[in-house]
Amino acid sequence: MKKLEDYVVTIPDFPEPGIMFRDVTSVIQDAEGLRLAIDSLQGLLDGIDFDVLVGAESRGFIFGMPIAYNMHKPFVLVRKKGKLPRETVSKEYALEYGTAEIEMHKDAIKPGQKVVLVDDLIATGGTMKAAAELVEELGGEVVKVIFLMELAGLHGRDVLSGYDVDAVITYEGK
Repeated sequence: MKKLEDYVVTIPDFPEPGIMFRDVTSVIQDAEGLRLAIDSLQGLLDGIDFDVLVGAESRGFIFGMPIAYNMHKPFVLVRKKGKLPRETVSKEYALEYGTAEIEMHKDAIKPGQKVVLVDDLIATGGTMKAAAELVEELGGEVVKVIFLMELAGLHGRDVLSGYDVDAVITYEGK
């Protein structure tokens, strides 16, 4: 039986020299890889009491939706600024060069709801830190943050200290 790591294609020196790019598309374009990814992420939630699953655009949607469906939980979108049609709350966060802004519908999280955040990759942790702050601003409690892959060399866990963070695969480098 193949391990999830066997489905991840690594591209050296992309997008720049010295970077080992971990390609998630190689996982999802294989039926067994996709099943293993969803099952493995969902397994990280064993014993976790939560009300809502929140996914970050766009790969958090890919992995979060099937988990929400399987576990009979609602799914909430976190999108780039200007993409949601109703009243939103937003959070700006730092990128390597500049800033970005994400939004969530203002009525997406109810006060007291227990929330799980999901995305494909934790690198620097900035996007999910901003998403967690949006959840908390709306009165929710982040009870778990899950990722398919982690680039430990970028120290995203440090940015998310104080949250219960887990990843299916951890790569030591960047």
